[in-house]
Amino acid sequence: MRRTRRRSRDLTPRRGRALAPQRRRALVLPVLLATGLLATACGAGPSLRPGVAVEHPHAGGAAATTSVAAAPAVPAPQAPKHDLTWHDCAATTFDQLGLGAAPAGVVFECAEYATPIDSGGAIMGTFRTAVARARAPQTPAGAAPLLLTSGGDRSSIATLAGLVAGPAPAVLAAHPIVAVDRRGIGGSQPIDCLPADTHRQLADAGQFATGGGDPVDAMAKLSQDATIACQDFLQPYQGTFDAAHAADDIDALRRQWQVDTIALLGTGNGARVALAYAAKYGPHLGRLVLDSPEAVNTDTATRAEQRVKGAEAALTAFAQRCVATSCALGPDPRAAVTDLIRRAAAGDLGDLSAGALVTTVSGFLGDPRADQDAHIAELADALAAAGRGDRGPLGKLTLRESAAVAADGQFVTRCSDSQQPATPAHAKDLETTWGTQYPAFGRVAAARLMTCTAWPVPTPPPVPATLTLPVLILGNTADPVTGGDGRPSVTGALGVAGARTATVTWQGWGHPTFTHSACVQQNLTGYLDDAGLPADGSACPA
Repeated sequence: MRRTRRRSRDLTPRRGRALAPQRRRALVLPVLLATGLLATACGAGPSLRPGVAVEHPHAGGAAATTSVAAAPAVPAPQAPKHDLTWHDCAATTFDQLGLGAAPAGVVFECAEYATPIDSGGAIMGTFRTAVARARAPQTPAGAAPLLLTSGGDRSSIATLAGLVAGPAPAVLAAHPIVAVDRRGIGGSQPIDCLPADTHRQLADAGQFATGGGDPVDAMAKLSQDATIACQDFLQPYQGTFDAAHAADDIDALRRQWQVDTIALLGTGNGARVALAYAAKYGPHLGRLVLDSPEAVNTDTATRAEQRVKGAEAALTAFAQRCVATSCALGPDPRAAVTDLIRRAAAGDLGDLSAGALVTTVSGFLGDPRADQDAHIAELADALAAAGRGDRGPLGKLTLRESAAVAADGQFVTRCSDSQQPATPAHAKDLETTWGTQYPAFGRVAAARLMTCTAWPVPTPPPVPATLTLPVLILGNTADPVTGGDGRPSVTGALGVAGARTATVTWQGWGHPTFTHSACVQQNLTGYLDDAGLPADGSACPA
């Protein structure tokens, strides 16, 4: 296919040298302008979001069960023998993420390390990978860290900051947590490959595409344009942004630390990275936790429907809390939000598309910050104001959420992991079906099935063929990022590999589970201590 543009600068890494950060374009969308803020925060991620929740995540709650005996052969994770050069980044990170002042006493530090573009040596050069570490005053000095990856969902560092922002997280009292931003996301090597108009139209889910017509057809054409632009921009390393290479980046940190075994927590899409790590580097895992994992060996449409179901459930829970607090959305907040999305789809909200509004709402509901309950009114007030014709407050939230979950890096990583894409005919059928079944998020989700349809179908992300390590699975049913129906496919794949698993389910809503529930964190800490699993099917109260 014909390339749509040329750049004056060759972005191919020189042999044996690190890839230099690229000069950023002055794009129309502030989502891309926000990316420029990342360097000073050492990978905080561009999000400025506050959060919402109906729960009181750290106000008590006991562990779901006591641990059962651990398998004696499980190796313990090790503390780094040769650590990175860390520097304090709490103030800049929390300010850029809109989290207010960093909690007193918590140490929040940032660092960077170089990772090979291709660990097999097919492509020379390195990427810059950003990491952050959080510790509490009582964290034991020699405790092995827990590595955290959010994959392509959002910056892992933003997920860690969201945990720290709430009431004292129990897990930090026992172990430091080190968050690793995936390639092209947050503070890691940036990706700036989409032309501004293509990025904007993808964000709008094809609603305002030139020529009009069905959004599915518009998105299929936009997928072609976006794929050409990003494949051209990234060559010759366009095939190195999948989950398997993200697992290589995590192992590069293990080798930098000079340790044999690590503890790894993957949330959402990051669970896919964690499974790829288990497949490639299983003997180096001492603990493996999968929080709200994506389904494995599943087609794009099925995974999308799982997300939509979780988002609809989260919106219902948000609406219930809204009513309880007499929020600005009135006696039926869910109907008010659904009607606002309908009005946006009809063009009644000016240039605010249904796609941008859906991203804003679902991104806000899926914010990892642990003190979301204090921020419900911000989303409700912004949506209510937009309903009255004042789109200023909602516009600010839209920029924040788009920067957090819909930057160029997310497009590349999601398409690099995408399997079994839907056909346009199937997507059009689902527009009608999902539009009725999932009235808030369904129609936009159906159109967005085409986002990666032109991207070369990658090799399926690896899953472990053999794994004797016990694995802890966390999740809930009202998860707006991954939904709750993907867990059985994950536990099934792990069972085939020989791994013992146990699932702890939180009865609240939000993403990921561990940042919102003290009970879940107590189960997590118990597992990290001795690899003992709680009883399978344990539940933590909201």
